[in-house]
Amino acid sequence: MDSLRHLTAHLGLDLTAICLLTFAIYYPRHRRRDLVPAYLSLNVALFTIVAALAEVGGSGGTAIGFGLFGVLSIIRLRSDAVQHEEVAYYFTTLVLGLICGLPRLAFGLAAALSAVLLLVVYTADHPRLLSGVRRAVITLDAVHSDPAALRADLALRLGEPLHWSVMEVDFVRDLMVLDVRYREPGAGAARRRSSGPEAVRRADPVLDAA
Repeated sequence: MDSLRHLTAHLGLDLTAICLLTFAIYYPRHRRRDLVPAYLSLNVALFTIVAALAEVGGSGGTAIGFGLFGVLSIIRLRSDAVQHEEVAYYFTTLVLGLICGLPRLAFGLAAALSAVLLLVVYTADHPRLLSGVRRAVITLDAVHSDPAALRADLALRLGEPLHWSVMEVDFVRDLMVLDVRYREPGAGAARRRSSGPEAVRRADPVLDAA
């Protein structure tokens, strides 16, 4: 009976934590409905496996649970590409299921660790944190050999360039592809740039916080 109450309490803690992570933090910020069932099912599945194997196999079940955590991580990272912040949410769902599913971990400690995880994710992915810094993969209709000229070109097109890496250079078509981290300009500067010539022939639609 005590074992059943312990398992029920940990299951309630796990469901509360994963619902807070998914519906209170992740979905309101990213609006990707397709990842909601993935996060929920992975979390509950890992909790169920860890709890069941630990109950049946003693300490060996916990070791198997950690092994499953590693296997699930590798499988997910080899599947469809996701954004870096979504990978962070993905790992957090797995860790929550693993922590809450450990049978010998005290309820208070499991609740404290879960709260720390939620607090870190909430803070690290807060929209106001580094809100002016953006990332863009862009294609320029010019090839710059001078870094100073490239910086000036990026500043005119995007804003203050913080860091960039050249992904591709095509001398035949006279273009180059760059992965750029930049700081957004103020509204006044944006209006001034909007009156200038169009600079970016094609830009990747992915614009996210660095």
